[in-house]
Amino acid sequence: MPMPGILEIDLHGKNAYQARITLDSTLKKADASVYRIRVIHGFHQGEVLKEVTAEYARHPRVKGLKAIHSGCTDLILREK
Repeated sequence: MPMPGILEIDLHGKNAYQARITLDSTLKKADASVYRIRVIHGFHQGEVLKEVTAEYARHPRVKGLKAIHSGCTDLILREK
């Protein structure tokens, strides 16, 4: 169960294009109460979704990335 201030999205079953659409829309809808977006990208079916998630380190709203484990990465929008 995600903590308050953390939006969680699951990219399982999506291709790279769908993952980007999901990440873009999540970043747009994240209000000031959200300080992290937890992206569950998995690791058993290759690295594509993890690589797409890593691209968002360059997004203007993202201050950094933090790997939670091999199948999950947080996009850090601000400090808590």
